[in-house]
Amino acid sequence: MRTSPPRERADAARNRAVVLDAAAALFRQHGVDAVSMDAIAAAAGVGKGTLFRRFGDKAGLAVALLDEQERKLQDAILFGPAPLGPGRAGDDPTSAERLLAFVDAYLEYLLAHLDLVGMSETGSPRARYRIGAYRFWHHHVRLMLAERDDPEADAHTLLAALSAEHIRAVTTELGHARARRAALTLVAALTR
Repeated sequence: MRTSPPRERADAARNRAVVLDAAAALFRQHGVDAVSMDAIAAAAGVGKGTLFRRFGDKAGLAVALLDEQERKLQDAILFGPAPLGPGRAGDDPTSAERLLAFVDAYLEYLLAHLDLVGMSETGSPRARYRIGAYRFWHHHVRLMLAERDDPEADAHTLLAALSAEHIRAVTTELGHARARRAALTLVAALTR
């Protein structure tokens, strides 16, 4: 018999919301790199130990802040209109069309939250690959590349080109439009 996960205590849920609001405000005002966990705890009115127990580190806090945005993108992939989602019966987008739509939508999400995604991916060694969202993106891309010889490796390779650190460097040098065009060209090459 399955049981529901334990409910969060009301005070813990309030503290979590206060911490996330304080962190989001400080990150917007000062930038992710310039804000310390001490500053977040002080702004939220909680002890530093509470903050570290709840989120682990600043990367864990970034993951929590990104959670809602990632869920929206995941829902669009699973249930949304074609070509990003499966659409209605009869829409039948190709895997190539869905993959192009995913990369385009992911870049929108990534560019809107680049510093937070960067922090979530680099907070500890290989953090990016342990995040549940990454596993979801990888699974989706792997399914879209199922016809290739090694869709699992190809999915990792494509997602590597979409890492926050890579996209930050490329957009700084080439701009958003060229970075987007390069990513979509890579998808087109993978789906031929």
